[in-house]
Amino acid sequence: MSEELSKEQQEAMDKAFQRSMPEGLRKVHNEYSNIKKVIGVLSGKGGVGKSLVTSLMAVKAAKEGKRVAVMDADITGPSIPKSFGVHSKTYGSDLGIMPIQTKLGIKLMSINLLVDNEEDPVIWRGPVIAGAVQQFWTDVAWGDIDVMFVDMPPGTGDVPLTVFQSLPVDGIIVVTSPQELVEMIVGKAVKMANMMNIPIVGLVENMSYFECPNCGEKHDIFGRSRVEEVAAKYGIENTARCPIVTGVAEKIDNGLAEEVDVNWLDLLYNKLNV
Repeated sequence: MSEELSKEQQEAMDKAFQRSMPEGLRKVHNEYSNIKKVIGVLSGKGGVGKSLVTSLMAVKAAKEGKRVAVMDADITGPSIPKSFGVHSKTYGSDLGIMPIQTKLGIKLMSINLLVDNEEDPVIWRGPVIAGAVQQFWTDVAWGDIDVMFVDMPPGTGDVPLTVFQSLPVDGIIVVTSPQELVEMIVGKAVKMANMMNIPIVGLVENMSYFECPNCGEKHDIFGRSRVEEVAAKYGIENTARCPIVTGVAEKIDNGLAEEVDVNWLDLLYNKLNV
């Protein structure tokens, strides 16, 4: 009897494990979408420049001639439309919800493109937010896309879990800053990705240093860089350092992300093999 019960328990555990795997919960994208590669951009905490990295990667891919999309999965703190100067509203058609295109042709979907006033707060509970992210995948007619970047909210909560389980994520980029708790924060994001069997493309240290425009000297305003040290600890092969550059921040804030021309993320972009 005990052996039979043990067998039943094992089978139940196996089934539960299979249901928890990403493949068991994947959502089918809109029939008018053909997305070749999905890259998530994740951070363990807010305010480290995750949306900046997402925007720069998307612009780099677009300027390389790729068909690019950005899904703004940060439902309660969307910033992607503002980075690209997009304030128009999306609309529905027989194909599905239509994304808004930027000047370079990057296709965007964000909650800000659906609400009447983009400054109104989105006061939703977790399951509703997760459902909205899934609908960005299932209901939006993205068309032919070489690479989609998914800008996720900070942390390891409902939305990152939903993205990992619902979308066929090919890899993630982890964004951090050179602060005291960086190792612990990065560790949480990395361990979550590992548990979901999602490859880590690279680690980006934003606000890594300030380079004086007059003398060229670099200053570690937020402490010395530990990106290589932390990457080595977690087996992350590729890293990048983004400095503090006033002009870049101003362009992003003014919706001119597509006018930014920097090479900070070129190595990580090349590793995407788009």
